[in-house]
Amino acid sequence: MNKVYEIYEILFDHFGPQGWWPGETPFEVMVGAVLTQNTNWTNVSKAIANLKREDLLSFEKLHGLPVEALAEKIRPAGYFNLKAARLKNLLNFIAREHNGSLEDMFAMDKHSLREEILTVKGIGPETVDSILLYAGNKPVFVVDAYTHRIFARHNIIAEEDGYYEIQEYFALSLPEDIGLYNEFHALIVRLGKEFCKKSKPLCKKCPLGAFDGFTYPM
Repeated sequence: MNKVYEIYEILFDHFGPQGWWPGETPFEVMVGAVLTQNTNWTNVSKAIANLKREDLLSFEKLHGLPVEALAEKIRPAGYFNLKAARLKNLLNFIAREHNGSLEDMFAMDKHSLREEILTVKGIGPETVDSILLYAGNKPVFVVDAYTHRIFARHNIIAEEDGYYEIQEYFALSLPEDIGLYNEFHALIVRLGKEFCKKSKPLCKKCPLGAFDGFTYPM
């Protein structure tokens, strides 16, 4: 068994299934993936609740909403003007390239679609991969700051490794399984939030505290 999968089993045994990603429809998940940039899900859920309350959470309605009005609706998510612009960029892309159809968009193969969405201003690799995995049901492993922190501290990846290097390492270490990628990412996020914090990590209580290769952070 490789170290990456061993860590997955330790985390799953400790935390149990996480049931990610919050969202009732692929469109809601996609919107959430954009809004969650640089904020926590509690704030995102308030913004999404605003959209639901005013019956705006559909492609047609959000695409037709002026960007200034959209910014006010998503204000709880923080950086609301910037995120409204980014979300509008994504919606305009879907309208232009896929006639406003998420079904049409997600019918593409993951590599081609990924390259397309990465051309949208303000939508980076982590957001794209969250959309592909959680909204599009594509086997893409999402890498975030928690992933980098946890696996660098355990000397499994190098501190200087970038997004694509880490993603490739996970792809080579795990079977290509949508459910596994989904669950593992959620478990990594939970570990990062509760134990492997950026400062003052709870190393001695961490379920991975005694894992081979661990280096206590300075």
